Amino acid sequence: MVQSRLGKKADICLILEGTYPYVTGGVSGWAHGLIRDQSHLSYHLCAIVPRDAKLELKYDLPGNVVGLTTIRLGDLPPGASVNPAVAARLHKAMRDPVAHLTSERPMELTEFTRMMEVLNAVHAQLGSLALLDHEDAWEQLVQLYEAQFNDHSFLDYFWSYRSIMSGLYSVLLCPLPQADAYHALSTGYAGLMAARAKVETGKPVFVTEHGIYTNERRIEVISADWLQATSSKALTIDKPRRDLRDMWIDTINNFSHICYQASDSIITLFAGNQKPQLDDGAPIEKMMLIPNGVDIKRFSSLGHTRQKTPTIAIIGRIVPIKDIKTFIRACGLLRQTTPDLIAYIIGPQDEDPEYYQECITLVQMLGLEKTITFTGHARVDDYLPQIDLLVMTSISEAQPLVILEAGAAGIPIVATDVGACREIVEGVEGEAPALGAGGIITPLASPASTADAIYTLLSDIAVYETASNSIRTRVAQYYNDAIQQQAYRSLYAQHLRRA
Repeated sequence: MVQSRLGKKADICLILEGTYPYVTGGVSGWAHGLIRDQSHLSYHLCAIVPRDAKLELKYDLPGNVVGLTTIRLGDLPPGASVNPAVAARLHKAMRDPVAHLTSERPMELTEFTRMMEVLNAVHAQLGSLALLDHEDAWEQLVQLYEAQFNDHSFLDYFWSYRSIMSGLYSVLLCPLPQADAYHALSTGYAGLMAARAKVETGKPVFVTEHGIYTNERRIEVISADWLQATSSKALTIDKPRRDLRDMWIDTINNFSHICYQASDSIITLFAGNQKPQLDDGAPIEKMMLIPNGVDIKRFSSLGHTRQKTPTIAIIGRIVPIKDIKTFIRACGLLRQTTPDLIAYIIGPQDEDPEYYQECITLVQMLGLEKTITFTGHARVDDYLPQIDLLVMTSISEAQPLVILEAGAAGIPIVATDVGACREIVEGVEGEAPALGAGGIITPLASPASTADAIYTLLSDIAVYETASNSIRTRVAQYYNDAIQQQAYRSLYAQHLRRA
């Protein structure tokens, strides 16, 4: 189902998936800042959210936001009944494109365009009745199952197929906001909406990837409890042709491939992201780097000083991908050498309530109730002056704003070796002049390494002060938000032909 607050035609339609303006976090804060920084342009927000999401605005929308369209992923209206002959032609024409979309073979923009033409040629309001519940839809599902997955549970295939297709149709059939350009903040369903905009309007399309969507979703799919090995051969030596996890991953990869082909510019935050983009089919001539930036004056003026009691914090959503449990276990190890340690877990707790409860239980099991405080959502400005170290234990990141914000305040960093964390903390290869390490990079899922790194920085004043100066200087020199603002102003002006 689509909810829309339409305004006038916008300069930019910003397409978001699972983030702004209903969820807080790094990407959401980035989007909010982009809109405010480009105040000379008007924006229409197209927010793609889970089907059961609570629609509570977490931000006061800037005055240059002229419209908001919210798409509940997979929530299709019933639509009109269609003539049996029309339904038969529709599903016959869709069978090969759908099979291709869910296969490991990269899907070309031309075939996606053909899929859009087939849907748009039906002069009726399409919905679940015609697309998912019709007899011909059932026959198509059965044929695809028998061709690719007949050694798997049919019921598991049925629900996976329905989930993929209902999500696809909800994005392809919803009203498309009118704008002079379309800017997606990920590939995935947001990128698919951007590709649709290119096909239907011919207007400029951009995608800015913070994390690589295919990598992050691959982690989720592989660890999903509801996607177990369902093949009848699951306990044998022989691997089946493909399993349902493969189907999800291949579909997600094709969403990205289509988005890259449709985009005029493919932007990411650091060079390390460009190899997976190339692997997913991004044309090298379209690729750009625009690093994140922070308000150097704001964060450098917070007046950070070492605390009398050792104080550390992790800042981020309490979700599995942030691996909060590694931070908690590291705190348990640190208490042996630093019994007066104070630790904050700062971030929203409502995105994954089950995981949040698991974190609370772990704190209790380790007897850390007097050491660790869960603050909930909070202003980082209020906490940065109170902490000695910022810790990040994520298993996937891009170029975390919170590291840049802490770094601008002169707070050393302990972070896992993901995304751009190493180049922020240690500098890029050939950095001139070499500024030195602004903290310590640790392996993934290693409480012991995390605890050792924290102890090293807290226990050695000289090492701490050197790291503080290094990270402050590096962030000020390379990650000033004025550089980012001008880069996007120039990109938009190039395609919109306005200053």
